[in-house]
Amino acid sequence: MAFKPLASFILSKPTAGFLKNVSKAQNVRFLASVGATQSENYEFIKLTTAGEKQNVGVITLNRPKALNALCNDLMKEVSNALDSLEANTGIGAVIITGSEKAFAAGADIKEMQNNTFSHCITGNFLEHWSRVSKNLKPVIAAVNGYALGGGCELAMMCDIIYAGENAKFGQPEILIGTIPGAGGTQRLPRYVGKSKAMEIVLTGAQITAQEAEKMGLVAKVHPVDKLLEESIKLGEKIASNSQLITRLCKESVNTAYETTLAEGLHLEKRLFHSTFATKDRKEGMTAFVEKRAPKFTNE
Repeated sequence: MAFKPLASFILSKPTAGFLKNVSKAQNVRFLASVGATQSENYEFIKLTTAGEKQNVGVITLNRPKALNALCNDLMKEVSNALDSLEANTGIGAVIITGSEKAFAAGADIKEMQNNTFSHCITGNFLEHWSRVSKNLKPVIAAVNGYALGGGCELAMMCDIIYAGENAKFGQPEILIGTIPGAGGTQRLPRYVGKSKAMEIVLTGAQITAQEAEKMGLVAKVHPVDKLLEESIKLGEKIASNSQLITRLCKESVNTAYETTLAEGLHLEKRLFHSTFATKDRKEGMTAFVEKRAPKFTNE
């Protein structure tokens, strides 16, 4: 689908029978594994916990009439939710997801339409979006439907992207006279290489979930009604490890994108050495030798 019809979706009234955030089959599994909504009230997102141990935080973008277009207030709520989950020692991983129709169809064009250069500069426009990429706990993007423009950028801010079979990714900003502003021109080449990134950014073309997986943008593709379930399983698997060691591992991998190979290898070695000062490293190796499951204390 071209960008123009999609933009009209974003700005139009919802059609009758608009798909709910999850299908009936998915909702049954979701309700079976997801805890109650957190006490803080949110207008544009839903915040829940998931998994048998309720150790996975789930942030669901919830602007169905706008296909989860990313307005300023929505992103502030995402930041606040991440603050809450990061402070919760019982949470070991975070999922950001949307609806079957759209993960996020882009930034809110109505909100940006009358922006000026001076307003963008003085207001440091989009700066707070980077909160997602700075989260200390691993963040999984569970993408169904459209992840275009800011939606694609939001997914790329996460550590791992799982996609439903119907997912569509793209950076169509050039079609409306601007460029990606939240990492699209910087993160995309690191995922898919310069040539492919140029093709996507300069044409505004959309790519399927299957194409995105082949390019390395997406880790795995799942059936639409299985996506959230599989993402929660991944979150649980991550959360079962030491949060302390997970944080060091995430820092080391992220550093590979920011530094030279020599600098990255040096940091990796030092972080590896630092694990020998932790109780969890000793417990993990002892449990392995004793052929039992480790009991991590995050110390």
